[in-house]
Amino acid sequence: MKAERVVSLFNATFLSSHHTQLVGGADEPLYLGHEDGFSRIYFCYDYVSSALHEIAHWCLAGSSRRSLDDYGYWYQGQRDVCQQNKFEQVEVAPQALEWIFSEALGIGFRVSADNLDLADYDTTQFRRAVRDAAQSRIQAGLKGRAATFASVLAKEGVGAHYDKLDIYQRLPE
Repeated sequence: MKAERVVSLFNATFLSSHHTQLVGGADEPLYLGHEDGFSRIYFCYDYVSSALHEIAHWCLAGSSRRSLDDYGYWYQGQRDVCQQNKFEQVEVAPQALEWIFSEALGIGFRVSADNLDLADYDTTQFRRAVRDAAQSRIQAGLKGRAATFASVLAKEGVGAHYDKLDIYQRLPE
Protein backbone atom coordinates (compact mmCIF):
# COMPACT_ATOMS: atom_id res chain seq x y z
CA MET A 1 0.00 0.00 0.00
CA LYS A 2 1.34 3.35 -0.98
CA ALA A 3 1.11 6.33 1.32
CA GLU A 4 -0.62 8.32 -1.42
CA ARG A 5 -3.52 5.86 -1.23
CA VAL A 6 -3.83 6.32 2.55
CA VAL A 7 -3.81 10.09 2.00
CA SER A 8 -6.53 9.74 -0.62
CA LEU A 9 -8.67 7.53 1.62
CA PHE A 10 -8.28 9.79 4.66
CA ASN A 11 -8.99 12.99 2.75
CA ALA A 12 -12.01 11.47 0.99
CA THR A 13 -13.36 10.41 4.37
CA PHE A 14 -12.58 13.41 6.60
CA LEU A 15 -11.66 16.52 4.59
CA SER A 16 -15.24 17.72 4.11
CA SER A 17 -16.76 16.42 7.32
CA HIS A 18 -13.95 17.33 9.73
CA HIS A 19 -12.02 19.96 7.75
CA THR A 20 -8.86 17.90 8.28
CA GLN A 21 -6.31 17.09 5.60
CA LEU A 22 -3.60 14.41 5.67
CA VAL A 23 -0.33 15.51 4.05
CA GLY A 24 2.77 13.41 3.46
CA GLY A 25 6.35 14.35 2.72
CA ALA A 26 7.22 16.06 6.01
CA ASP A 27 10.62 15.69 7.68
CA GLU A 28 8.87 15.34 11.04
CA PRO A 29 5.25 14.59 11.94
CA LEU A 30 3.21 17.65 12.87
CA TYR A 31 -0.43 18.48 13.52
CA LEU A 32 -1.63 22.02 12.88
CA GLY A 33 -5.04 22.72 14.34
CA HIS A 34 -7.38 24.94 12.35
CA GLU A 35 -4.95 26.69 10.05
CA ASP A 36 -6.95 28.66 7.43
CA GLY A 37 -10.14 26.85 8.46
CA PHE A 38 -8.57 23.42 8.04
CA SER A 39 -6.49 21.22 10.28
CA ARG A 40 -3.53 19.42 8.75
CA ILE A 41 -1.85 16.19 9.78
CA TYR A 42 1.68 15.95 8.40
CA PHE A 43 3.43 12.59 8.39
CA CYS A 44 7.01 11.59 7.61
CA TYR A 45 8.08 11.26 4.02
CA ASP A 46 5.98 8.57 2.34
CA TYR A 47 5.82 6.11 5.23
CA VAL A 48 2.43 4.42 5.53
CA SER A 49 3.15 3.55 9.18
CA SER A 50 3.84 7.22 9.96
CA ALA A 51 0.54 8.19 8.32
CA LEU A 52 -1.41 5.57 10.29
CA HIS A 53 0.29 6.59 13.54
CA GLU A 54 -0.51 10.27 13.07
CA ILE A 55 -4.10 9.42 12.09
CA ALA A 56 -4.37 7.37 15.30
CA HIS A 57 -3.34 10.41 17.36
CA TRP A 58 -5.98 12.47 15.55
CA CYS A 59 -8.69 9.85 16.09
CA LEU A 60 -7.94 9.74 19.82
CA ALA A 61 -7.78 13.50 20.35
CA GLY A 62 -10.88 15.23 21.60
CA SER A 63 -12.18 18.43 20.00
CA SER A 64 -10.24 20.68 22.41
CA ARG A 65 -6.94 18.96 21.65
CA ARG A 66 -7.66 18.98 17.92
CA SER A 67 -7.83 22.79 18.05
CA LEU A 68 -4.21 22.94 19.32
CA ASP A 69 -1.03 22.51 17.32
CA ASP A 70 0.37 19.04 18.01
CA TYR A 71 -2.69 18.55 20.23
CA GLY A 72 -0.99 20.68 22.90
CA TYR A 73 1.76 18.11 23.44
CA TRP A 74 5.48 18.50 23.02
CA TYR A 75 7.97 16.03 21.64
CA GLN A 76 11.18 15.11 23.43
CA GLY A 77 13.49 13.06 21.22
CA GLN A 78 16.17 11.60 23.46
CA ARG A 79 14.86 10.41 26.80
CA ASP A 80 16.27 8.78 29.91
CA VAL A 81 14.51 5.70 31.33
CA CYS A 82 12.09 7.72 33.49
CA GLN A 83 11.15 9.97 30.57
CA GLN A 84 10.84 6.90 28.34
CA ASN A 85 8.33 5.36 30.74
CA LYS A 86 6.22 8.54 30.61
CA PHE A 87 6.46 8.55 26.80
CA GLU A 88 5.26 4.95 26.65
CA GLN A 89 2.26 5.69 28.87
CA VAL A 90 1.13 8.33 26.38
CA GLU A 91 1.97 6.23 23.31
CA VAL A 92 0.16 3.00 24.24
CA ALA A 93 -3.23 4.13 22.92
CA PRO A 94 -2.07 5.60 19.59
CA GLN A 95 0.20 2.65 18.87
CA ALA A 96 -2.62 0.22 19.66
CA LEU A 97 -4.89 2.06 17.24
CA GLU A 98 -2.09 2.20 14.66
CA TRP A 99 -1.82 -1.59 14.97
CA ILE A 100 -5.56 -1.94 14.38
CA PHE A 101 -5.34 0.32 11.33
CA SER A 102 -2.36 -1.70 10.04
CA GLU A 103 -4.30 -4.95 10.40
CA ALA A 104 -7.31 -3.40 8.68
CA LEU A 105 -5.10 -2.44 5.78
CA GLY A 106 -3.33 -5.79 5.76
CA ILE A 107 0.18 -4.49 6.44
CA GLY A 108 2.71 -5.27 9.17
CA PHE A 109 3.01 -3.32 12.40
CA ARG A 110 5.98 -2.71 14.66
CA VAL A 111 5.85 -1.08 18.10
CA SER A 112 8.17 1.91 18.28
CA ALA A 113 9.94 2.96 21.47
CA ASP A 114 11.23 5.91 19.41
CA ASN A 115 14.44 6.37 21.38
CA LEU A 116 17.79 5.44 19.87
CA ASP A 117 19.70 6.48 23.00
CA LEU A 118 18.37 3.47 24.92
CA ALA A 119 19.79 0.77 22.64
CA ASP A 120 19.58 -2.01 25.25
CA TYR A 121 16.19 -0.94 26.58
CA ASP A 122 13.74 -3.83 27.00
CA THR A 123 10.43 -2.95 25.34
CA THR A 124 8.60 -6.14 26.34
CA GLN A 125 6.28 -4.41 28.85
CA PHE A 126 5.51 -1.63 26.40
CA ARG A 127 4.76 -4.13 23.61
CA ARG A 128 2.44 -6.02 25.98
CA ALA A 129 0.67 -2.82 26.95
CA VAL A 130 0.13 -1.97 23.27
CA ARG A 131 -1.19 -5.49 22.60
CA ASP A 132 -3.53 -5.33 25.60
CA ALA A 133 -4.80 -1.90 24.55
CA ALA A 134 -5.46 -3.14 21.00
CA GLN A 135 -7.37 -6.13 22.37
CA SER A 136 -9.40 -3.90 24.69
CA ARG A 137 -10.33 -1.55 21.86
CA ILE A 138 -11.42 -4.44 19.66
CA GLN A 139 -13.45 -6.04 22.50
CA ALA A 140 -15.16 -2.74 23.27
CA GLY A 141 -15.69 -1.97 19.59
CA LEU A 142 -14.11 0.96 17.81
CA LYS A 143 -16.04 4.19 17.93
CA GLY A 144 -16.22 7.46 16.06
CA ARG A 145 -13.50 8.48 13.64
CA ALA A 146 -11.40 5.39 14.48
CA ALA A 147 -14.25 3.03 13.56
CA THR A 148 -14.94 4.92 10.37
CA PHE A 149 -11.33 4.90 9.22
CA ALA A 150 -10.69 1.26 10.20
CA SER A 151 -13.69 0.28 8.08
CA VAL A 152 -12.43 2.34 5.14
CA LEU A 153 -9.00 0.71 5.44
CA ALA A 154 -10.47 -2.80 5.75
CA LYS A 155 -12.37 -2.32 2.49
CA GLU A 156 -9.07 -1.35 0.86
CA GLY A 157 -6.99 -4.14 2.44
CA VAL A 158 -6.82 -7.59 0.90
CA GLY A 159 -8.43 -10.09 3.28
CA ALA A 160 -7.77 -7.71 6.17
CA HIS A 161 -9.55 -8.06 9.50
CA TYR A 162 -9.14 -5.54 12.25
CA ASP A 163 -11.80 -6.99 14.52
CA LYS A 164 -10.37 -10.50 15.04
CA LEU A 165 -8.96 -10.77 18.56
CA ASP A 166 -6.61 -13.63 17.68
CA ILE A 167 -4.61 -11.22 15.50
CA TYR A 168 -3.62 -9.33 18.65
CA GLN A 169 -2.51 -12.39 20.66
CA ARG A 170 1.11 -12.30 19.53
CA LEU A 171 3.39 -9.54 20.65
CA PRO A 172 4.34 -7.16 17.86
CA GLU A 173 8.01 -6.71 17.19
